[in-house]
Amino acid sequence: MLWLRCCGLTQLLSFRSASTISQLRCLISATAPAPAVSPNPSFAVEEYLVSTCGLTRPQALKASAKLSHLKSPSKPDAVLAFLDGLGLSGADVAALVARDPLFLCAKVEKTLAPNVAELTGLGLSPSQIARLVSLPSVTFRCRSIVSTLEYFLPLFGSSENLL
Repeated sequence: MLWLRCCGLTQLLSFRSASTISQLRCLISATAPAPAVSPNPSFAVEEYLVSTCGLTRPQALKASAKLSHLKSPSKPDAVLAFLDGLGLSGADVAALVARDPLFLCAKVEKTLAPNVAELTGLGLSPSQIARLVSLPSVTFRCRSIVSTLEYFLPLFGSSENLL
């Protein structure tokens, strides 16, 4: 790399043009080592799913294949705290994560919290929202859940009949 810098600088300095400075910057930035993004080496997705989410080893192994991109527990921790705030039990959280591991990657502020706010606006209680989140067929991490319920609520007459 040092040889490249020396030879490259010699070549660049031999040209007398207005773009020499920009070429020099380009060369130096291209040969400079990129800052290493060090993922949390102690973060193991499978172990996290077992210890924090309550999954069994086989469930965690299956779910971890879909979560291999996770490098830290920050986003899953935020989602789990949100689910805890909704009142979901540990068993409900484990079932949800086993069924939909990518739920742990949902954006709390962009998707989950607005969904809860809009569902509350539709008249659902916190316990009904918690029950809705834990239903197997509902993809709560999608924003379309609100419009779907807006459509079905009048057909069923009440949220109790719908859920």
